Amino acid sequence: MAFHSAPFLFFFFPAAWLLSLPFSGRGRKYLLIAVSLFFYACGQWQGLPCLLLSAAVSYAAGFFIPRVRNRKALLACTLAFHLLLLGTFKYLDFFTGSINRLFRTDLPAVGLLAPLGVSFFTFKAMSYAVDVYRDESAGTCRFSDVFLYIAFFPQVISGPISRFPQFAQGLECPRVSPEQAAKGLRRFIVGFAKKALLSETVATAVNSAFSLGEGLHFSLAWLGAVAYTLQIYFDFSGYSDMAIGLGTLFGFETPENFDYPYISASITEFWRRWHRSLSFWFRDYLYIPLGGGRQGTARKCLNKAVVFLLCGLWHGASWTFVLWGAWHGLLSALESALPTKKLREKPLVRCLGHVYTLLAVCVGFVVFRAASVEEALTVLRAMFTGFAPSPASTLAIEQISPAVWCAMGAGVLGSLPLGPWLKKRLGGRWLEFSSFAGAAALFVLCLLAAAGSNFHPFIYAQF
Repeated sequence: MAFHSAPFLFFFFPAAWLLSLPFSGRGRKYLLIAVSLFFYACGQWQGLPCLLLSAAVSYAAGFFIPRVRNRKALLACTLAFHLLLLGTFKYLDFFTGSINRLFRTDLPAVGLLAPLGVSFFTFKAMSYAVDVYRDESAGTCRFSDVFLYIAFFPQVISGPISRFPQFAQGLECPRVSPEQAAKGLRRFIVGFAKKALLSETVATAVNSAFSLGEGLHFSLAWLGAVAYTLQIYFDFSGYSDMAIGLGTLFGFETPENFDYPYISASITEFWRRWHRSLSFWFRDYLYIPLGGGRQGTARKCLNKAVVFLLCGLWHGASWTFVLWGAWHGLLSALESALPTKKLREKPLVRCLGHVYTLLAVCVGFVVFRAASVEEALTVLRAMFTGFAPSPASTLAIEQISPAVWCAMGAGVLGSLPLGPWLKKRLGGRWLEFSSFAGAAALFVLCLLAAAGSNFHPFIYAQF
């Protein structure tokens, strides 16, 4: 049950929110547990045992870690369990197929159904255990608290990956004020608009480019690459906005997941702004334990390469994701190795840094979007060498509607921090009132768009 679907918008969400209004404290917590279980079961009831087991193991680890002598061994067993859970359901067939191709064996595929949101709820479960190991006060004695943290319906499928201490602040909070509810609803609508009006619209150009094959001209290839760079940003940031808005409506603070990543002047800066909850998770629970940048430049570059390689693999059981992670790891490592810190402060160098970063991100997303390595190479080849005339590409570009071009233009503007700029210069009640009026208009437009077409699932729901 996706956030932008009619059952969620008109039945599940209003009913869940209205039912939660009379409750506070434990009553509200148990209601949200029931709501989250129902939401998850509607998406994939077969994954419920894994969700419950992950929460139970994480809670048990948090309960016993402060009480046993060999705390490190218990933490290691907990992390191994969650990695085994993730690896078995998500990567077993991928590794089996890779072994078959490499050694020409015939190992059978298991075909296990990966639990919905397994990449996200296992990372939350692991972070809880590690946080308790580092600080015993970061845990709780109630299983219900841990389970709601891991299964909370706005975050369970595609994040953001919150930390328990932040989430726990909402467990015993008073009822949500009307002002908080209005802001949460506004944030939800902004995310809905990103998905319905921008991401879904520019997807037409993306599909045209990636489906053409060998007849692809460089103009359509670049158009598709740029369109997908916009599509994935507004699709995932739209989901994150909706999750943040829902969390606010139910009294929980959700971490921000994006900070205008396309204004970055380096890949390192890009990952401080893109999917921030995942970036900070890898930083705090993998990069820093590996040594971070404390053991010299060479070790820092190696640590970054390992982290990004695993980050790419986290996104999916495919070599395209591995290559995408390796690409970002290579560029991030090179940025650490080259002595360009002082040069980046110069306006011209920073301007060139923006161009380089956008180009690198765009090229990387071509690999990310492609269904196979072969398809990625076809599109990349067309982007840089496809100058021969192509009637098929010309026809495909001519068939792109004005709505797509308008959505791409709006997407470029929406990728810039115009909102904070306006708030800084035109702040006040007038701007606040205008934002709520604009959100109401956006909601109407989203409903009209939803009535005229079938929306696709959120891109990150597959991870």
